[in-house]
Amino acid sequence: QVQLVESGGGLVQPGGSLRLSCTASGRRLNTYTTAWFRQATGKEREFVAAISWTDNNAGYKNSLKGRFTISRDNAKNAAHLQMNNLEVEDTAVYFCAAAPGRLIFSRRADTSAYDYWGRGTQVTVSS
Repeated sequence: QVQLVESGGGLVQPGGSLRLSCTASGRRLNTYTTAWFRQATGKEREFVAAISWTDNNAGYKNSLKGRFTISRDNAKNAAHLQMNNLEVEDTAVYFCAAAPGRLIFSRRADTSAYDYWGRGTQVTVSS
């Protein structure tokens, strides 16, 4: 079993930055794929970014490339999401997810591919 806990959310003005963290316990993530999804009020959960821990290969929702960066920290058994130049439309609950192994690219955006989920952290972008 893997337990995931997100942190780092909060209220930020448009144009600001936040760094989300997803800390895992129970197992090491060094053979997993971890991802970030988000869900705005009244909308479906959507893929944000994913990273394979075996080869550090990362993938992003196309519209977020250049603003968001996913990374991993082996020592802390944690994944991070650096979010820059935030927009009001980025407001959502952000969830961390983990799947055993290296997911192929086409599967990374599929919520059903992930076995473990955190409870989420709220990100609100507002002036």
